[in-house]
Amino acid sequence: MSDLEAVGDAATGAVLARAVEPATGADGHTHEKNCLNCGTELTGEFCHACGQKAHVHRTLHAFWHDLLHGVLHFEGKIWRTLPLLAWRPGELTRRYIDGERAKFVSPMALFLFSVFLMFAVASFTGSLSPRINPNASAEMQKSIASNERQIATLQRQRDDDVRAGRSTAASDGRIAGLQKELAIMRGVQSGEIGRIAKTEISAPDWLSKPLEKAVKNPDLLFYKLKTNAYKFSWMLIPLSVPFLWLLFPFSRRFRVYDHTVFVTYSLSFMNLLVVTAVLVGLAGLPQIAGFAMLVPPFHIYRQLKGTYGLSPRSALLRTILLVAFSIVALGLFFLALFALGLFD
Repeated sequence: MSDLEAVGDAATGAVLARAVEPATGADGHTHEKNCLNCGTELTGEFCHACGQKAHVHRTLHAFWHDLLHGVLHFEGKIWRTLPLLAWRPGELTRRYIDGERAKFVSPMALFLFSVFLMFAVASFTGSLSPRINPNASAEMQKSIASNERQIATLQRQRDDDVRAGRSTAASDGRIAGLQKELAIMRGVQSGEIGRIAKTEISAPDWLSKPLEKAVKNPDLLFYKLKTNAYKFSWMLIPLSVPFLWLLFPFSRRFRVYDHTVFVTYSLSFMNLLVVTAVLVGLAGLPQIAGFAMLVPPFHIYRQLKGTYGLSPRSALLRTILLVAFSIVALGLFFLALFALGLFD
């Protein structure tokens, strides 16, 4: 290789290295002339070919800024979206459907973020953890002893009634009830309650075996339910859209896409409402947290009225129907989660 070729190769390598890793100043700014993403020559603040910013910052501050922007659309979008979602959900939904996309966080992005936030807060606060009483065994033993004492006392009273020739119907009824309670408590304490249920409830083998496993290890079943609820939360959208379509059957004005945007924004709000209620409850205001149960129908009413341009009476009627449909959709969702937990 000649000296001239070596010099040329070295120059080419330097140019390529500068394109891949441009010079960086002490303040973390880069000073490139070509887009670092696609290599197109820059003529403004953004690359006209791929849309990336012309200048990137290589600082920790820029890293966290990009993280917040990517997760929350921090630069204005989240603050324009949340107030409308909370108070004027119908306007937000209609404007997004009509094409105002750049101003707001998209329904799916907001839904995924709200699901992540809800499960993160619930897991951190222990709201999704089963309530295990460490003194449950001792309390169970106390209840068993109490029932045994009551049965013994009633048996003595019954013996006295027999000797006196009085009716024992009342004593017999109370003794029988206490004996049933005692049998159940002893079954739970010994672990036999699962086998008792299996013999009393006729079920095919494909169902009885998963049920037996669930009875033996309920904590594992609960863990599967929680994990599947997080992984398959998106199922609520396709489960809910058909019910919303039933409110506007065969409508040429409103399409399935409109209903999907409506449902996704609505579910996002409900998830954020759960987060708010949990945090308010932890702050020592359980009464205010309980008030959150009254919010969903009101929110659905406003979203229906604003999205579809309904009269107050029409919106109210459809709200009642949609609340009922929502309960059905939620029931189907939890039924699917239970089935996944059993057969997984």
